[in-house]
Amino acid sequence: MTNQKIGAVIVAAGRGERMGGVDKMFAPIAGEPVLARVVSVFQDCNLIDQIVIVLGEQNLERGKQLVAQAGFSKVTDVCPGGKLRQDSVAAGLGRLKDCHWVVIHDGARPLVSVALIEAGLEAAKETGAAVVAVPVSDTIKVAGDDLFVQGTPPRQRLWAVQTPQVFRSDIITRAYRRVGAEVTDDASLAERLGYQVKLFMGSYANIKITTANDLALAEILWQKHGA
Repeated sequence: MTNQKIGAVIVAAGRGERMGGVDKMFAPIAGEPVLARVVSVFQDCNLIDQIVIVLGEQNLERGKQLVAQAGFSKVTDVCPGGKLRQDSVAAGLGRLKDCHWVVIHDGARPLVSVALIEAGLEAAKETGAAVVAVPVSDTIKVAGDDLFVQGTPPRQRLWAVQTPQVFRSDIITRAYRRVGAEVTDDASLAERLGYQVKLFMGSYANIKITTANDLALAEILWQKHGA
């Protein structure tokens, strides 16, 4: 990837409806806002050239102030997202400039690491698309609308997908141009177009904050892994 520009889209436009009124992007972890924790990792990654942050309209000014105060020099844009996550990702992709590779990350995963970003970029070299994931530890049941079990897939073949997800720019741009139904995973769009997506090993500490309990857990994990 030498001389190939790499951009990151940090998606943080969710409304946090399960947070009990707390704005998770600006909730503190070890004294720093969740969003600042995330952006600082991408700022510190030497492979990342450009960062675009996608926020809800209500947080745009607050986000711009955070970037200015922290001196995040790689952030080139703080832009508004859309109604769905896929709309927000598409908005962020549209603000990147001349990037050959794109790293997409959920802003609600503050325990991402530079090593994880680098591993994703290395894995993506194989097919142009790579997704961080961890093996599931629970037994998964497939159920119908009536909640009767229809099957139990082999656990050894199941992986829980996280972010960052890494793509060659032309692949993910084409995938988002053809998006149809609602999706919550960027890689699934590439899969629909026939691209092979490589999984790479993630971390069980790389949790996504969706509830107040997750925020408390992230604080504990940060003290253990992130400090």
